[in-house]
Amino acid sequence: MEKSLQRSVLLVTLTLFCFSIPVSLSVPFVVFHGFLGACSDNKVSNLKSLRNLSGYPGSCVEIGNGQVDSLFMPLTQQASIACEKIKQMPELSEGYNIVAESQGNMVARGLIEFCDNAPPVFNYVSLGGPHAGVAAVPNCTESFCLVLKALFPLFYTDLVQDNVAPSGYVKVPTKITEYLEHSKYLPKLNNERPGQKNSIFKDRFTSLHNLVLIMFQKDTVLIPRETSWFGYYPDGDFTPVLPPQKTKLYTKDWIGLKTLDDAGKVKFLSVPGGHIEITEEELLNYVVPYLQNESTLSSEHEAI
Repeated sequence: MEKSLQRSVLLVTLTLFCFSIPVSLSVPFVVFHGFLGACSDNKVSNLKSLRNLSGYPGSCVEIGNGQVDSLFMPLTQQASIACEKIKQMPELSEGYNIVAESQGNMVARGLIEFCDNAPPVFNYVSLGGPHAGVAAVPNCTESFCLVLKALFPLFYTDLVQDNVAPSGYVKVPTKITEYLEHSKYLPKLNNERPGQKNSIFKDRFTSLHNLVLIMFQKDTVLIPRETSWFGYYPDGDFTPVLPPQKTKLYTKDWIGLKTLDDAGKVKFLSVPGGHIEITEEELLNYVVPYLQNESTLSSEHEAI
């Protein structure tokens, strides 16, 4: 009887001990490329470097045919396609991490906020994302820049909103009424429309374990560059650029950015290069740590 009791006590002790040990899970990551990018481009988000430096499996999620659809497919459709693709990847079923560059962040956040019955996202690393919007087309001479500049006065029309992806995150600070009424993507993504706040979007965004926002100090593509941190202009004016903590999106916590920040889960980082110019050393220091194994810890209460 005494030996039987001792065995029982030992078994319970070992069971509780085993359930209290952190279990290390190998977490895969996915990459979303930016405007006019393609997964076939070896430079996209330094995918090969991320795989080698982290030692973890990673894959690029392509939307349509890549370059062309990144320009002409509306972001709502891009996010919907990403949602279905992610749910069909069995290796992601227990959760995964995201690295997104530039416009790819609009797809990544749409996936996080809008996708029903999707596997959880643990860490989300944003490289130069236009999170608060862009106020203008950058000064460049490439043909696509010239096209975008020509179309810019029409960006809040249905024709452009439905056929030019970047129009989905253009936010002209002196045209806020038009933006809220006619922009079909960013106002929804940022929960900006009065009377149309969706708590589900906020709940999903605040479920992230870490949100890593990387701004490029010499970025001339995003106007303003601080949009990478959710910083932006005040409504009605192009000056000054407000830090994220001074914006209404943050103070009113429309998508949970303040909630995440208060919990110490937001990392506001910057690197010295131009738009999406990041070195292997910077990847190793600022990105790879968030692609590490995810540890789970079962409490004694859960074990019982």
